[in-house]
Amino acid sequence: MMNSTFLIVMLLTFISCKKEELKSEVILKEEIAKPHVQPEGKPTNMDSTLVLSFHNKVLTDFYTSTNYRTVWQSEEKRKIILGELIKSDEEGLIPEDYNVKTLFDFEKKAVSLDSVDLAKYDILLTSSLQKYISHLTNGRLNPRKLYKNWDLKPNEIDLNTTVAQLLQTDSLAYKIEQLKPNHLIYKRLKKALQQINSFPKDNFKSIKFTKIITPNDTNPSLIDIKKRLIYWKELQPKDSLTTIYDEETVNALKKFQSRHGLAADAKIGAGTIASLNFSKTQRTQQILANLERWKWYPKQMGKEYIIINIPDYKLSLVNNNDTLRTHRVIVGRAKRKTPVLSSKLTQVVFNPTWTVPPTILREDVIPAILRSRSYLTQSNIKVYDSNGRIVSPYEWQLSQAKTYRYVQSPGTFNSLGMVKIIFPNRFSVYLHDTNHRDYFDKIDRSLSSGCVRVDNPLELTEYILNDGVNWNLENITETLQNERTKFVKIKKEIAFHLLYWTAWSENNKLIFRDDIYNLDANLYDKLRN
Repeated sequence: MMNSTFLIVMLLTFISCKKEELKSEVILKEEIAKPHVQPEGKPTNMDSTLVLSFHNKVLTDFYTSTNYRTVWQSEEKRKIILGELIKSDEEGLIPEDYNVKTLFDFEKKAVSLDSVDLAKYDILLTSSLQKYISHLTNGRLNPRKLYKNWDLKPNEIDLNTTVAQLLQTDSLAYKIEQLKPNHLIYKRLKKALQQINSFPKDNFKSIKFTKIITPNDTNPSLIDIKKRLIYWKELQPKDSLTTIYDEETVNALKKFQSRHGLAADAKIGAGTIASLNFSKTQRTQQILANLERWKWYPKQMGKEYIIINIPDYKLSLVNNNDTLRTHRVIVGRAKRKTPVLSSKLTQVVFNPTWTVPPTILREDVIPAILRSRSYLTQSNIKVYDSNGRIVSPYEWQLSQAKTYRYVQSPGTFNSLGMVKIIFPNRFSVYLHDTNHRDYFDKIDRSLSSGCVRVDNPLELTEYILNDGVNWNLENITETLQNERTKFVKIKKEIAFHLLYWTAWSENNKLIFRDDIYNLDANLYDKLRN
């Protein structure tokens, strides 16, 4: 009995010791995770209450790792950081958010500051730098709190480890530059901000649209239209302006329309007038809203990826920073917006069936059936009850309408066309062909119920499948002709990004697109409030 009791005590002691070891390992790992900061030069000791007064856990953790000593003894590094903060407006940020006035006041008196003020300066500089890094990598606002149909993961960054690395580097300015979004579009947005800031102040009155103006027309509005075209550098300045829509103005107007994603047809309609009525201030705010968005987007898009700009109705396939192909796309209309997300391509479906989603069922299909039962036959849609039994159009009952499953068979009349390309997402959207290919010729292609329709999808599919033997265009066409549904796994690693931006710069020209979901002005207001 005593031997048994002894064994139990020994076993419990062993388990307890093991638990302590595990606990120690966890603590040790946590301690290792915190950066060990060895201040350079002659650091100044600080009172921990100074750090605690900022009520910032990340900041407190940082100075705990320095044993509450100052770290910014290097005048060169301080001035590099101050330089970055003062020009943070180039990134679409607000220098005042980073206490620049107070920091510069401290720097002016740095050599004569007492130990308390040295500590205050050091803490404020670290706090401002952390905030700046956070804003560079994830923006000032959280898209997950702003939009229900945006699904973007935050860009992960350990602020204290990053600051510790900046302290130790001999190329501080370069390292800070690397923290900024490095995508070409972000750089083009920064260029656009520089360009818009170079334009003089404008005080134009709004142009009223009354009727379409065509070449050689005479219209009093042409005086104001020409002034706008001169302001935006599409038209050469004139000593006097006439009300005649002459050839020179036609050419200038076409350039303006092209820059704004309008049909470059020289017709001055409501859309063109609306774009002409944008002020410099409004365009600046639009660029700033887009700079914020691009801080939310993934820092690493992937070696090979598809990127879609929703308001530009354009898909680009990029490999090693080289755009290999582009396709026109159709996106969701304002009431059924295409979501913003990042994912990866996983599967191609040839001859897909289409199961009608709830929103389309409620708003489109049921009303169409009520108008005519022949709609189901004409649309090649089969209706199934909860037992999987086919319900004929004449057995269909409105009271049971939402319990049925509606499936459109494969074929040329299928709403998804001949192929769909799947990427995992919580919105049940995908890329697909369409049975309305004429829609790709429209300028405004915000027409779908949320999914993205792709022009020339078979060429894109051939590239994605990357199998010249089994899945060349000839074999794909043969597969489509038998009208049987076939699933093919995508073996290439191709990332997929559905994003939204309405401004950038290209060849030193400002480019704008219609804000089809009316997001720009609202986002700018939130950034400034």
